[in-house]
Amino acid sequence: MALDAEVTSMANPHWSDLPRWQKAGTLIVAPAEIVLTALAVADLIRRPSAEVRGPKALWWAGLLVQPLGPIAYLAWGRSAGRRI
Repeated sequence: MALDAEVTSMANPHWSDLPRWQKAGTLIVAPAEIVLTALAVADLIRRPSAEVRGPKALWWAGLLVQPLGPIAYLAWGRSAGRRI
């Protein structure tokens, strides 16, 4: 039974158990990911379907794939029309 508890605690570490470099990385990457997602969502809402490469529904699903979805949309999903 003790082995199960040890495996579970390793699979779900607490913030205090993380090394300093992982905490720092999380505090840097998480806000950037939130900003990129917010920009992509705002742009996808405002942009007409004619200015989006591919179906908008597919891009909505793609935005859920973090962090690649928002980056892909902002880089390739928009036509050469207006920018943010």
